[in-house]
Amino acid sequence: MLTYIVLLGPPGVGKGTQSKFIANELNLPHISTGDIFRANIKQGNELGKLADSFISKGQLVPDDVTIAMLRERFTQPDCKNGAILDGFPRTPAQADALELLLNSLGGRVNLVLFITAPAESLIERLAGRWTCRAQGHVFHERFNPPKVKGICDIDGSELYQRDDDKAETVLNRIEIYKNQTAPLIQYYTERKLLTEVNGIESIEAVSAEIKSVLKKVLPSG
Repeated sequence: MLTYIVLLGPPGVGKGTQSKFIANELNLPHISTGDIFRANIKQGNELGKLADSFISKGQLVPDDVTIAMLRERFTQPDCKNGAILDGFPRTPAQADALELLLNSLGGRVNLVLFITAPAESLIERLAGRWTCRAQGHVFHERFNPPKVKGICDIDGSELYQRDDDKAETVLNRIEIYKNQTAPLIQYYTERKLLTEVNGIESIEAVSAEIKSVLKKVLPSG
């Protein structure tokens, strides 16, 4: 049986962390559009160049570019039983496109988890993030500071702040989320697929709440 779960929520709410938790629980791949974008950007292909021109400005990547990347990702063997989707869809139009794509694979969205948190908490979380250049390990000025400022604890490489983690870009990302992504809440509520989760709690508490939802909604949860 194919199982597809979508995580919704504003930037910095913890979708990536909780997606990985769900992926481990259900033995499904965690598909982050952010990771896909960065992989294509690193490869320097045309899709990557297009994505980078928008991401660097804190804007959303156009639908056709995102869908093309996802279509290629879904052809990989680890997606044979479904996937956990983090960062897509962001708009009702993308949700329609996802439905068509999954239908062509014999699947559908089974559950949508909407993780929420106040805007001020999101800005604090995101604007304090620093990433290592070598392997992408993430630190935080307040919540997870490195032992030596500016240096990754794990591999010793330089820490830098991604363009989309800078305060001014964070503000822009949240506004874009409110204007373009929030309608998905109504979209999936109408389809009786959406469950809201309180993302202001600890990582462990949020994971526990999600695990409870999975057990109720999915036979394999």
